[in-house]
Amino acid sequence: MNLDLRIPMGMMFTLVGAILSAFGLATKDRVGFYAQSLGINLNLWWGLVLLVFGLTMFLLGRRRQKQLASLPPEPAEKGEVRRGH
Repeated sequence: MNLDLRIPMGMMFTLVGAILSAFGLATKDRVGFYAQSLGINLNLWWGLVLLVFGLTMFLLGRRRQKQLASLPPEPAEKGEVRRGH
């Protein structure tokens, strides 16, 4: 099984980043809501950071999966049974 953990991890971070960014955009006009963070919309900024990180992980994982799919299968050693990649 050649599951690259960057793919599901990237999907999770992308989803959380999109939700957090949407929440930050929906609450950007609330002045008192961001008073504790000195008026900085941290939901929006951290959502964008998570979104970029998630997309990067996902794309790196997909690129590696495509590289592995293009490689020829490795020959089985004597006495070894190979299943798939």
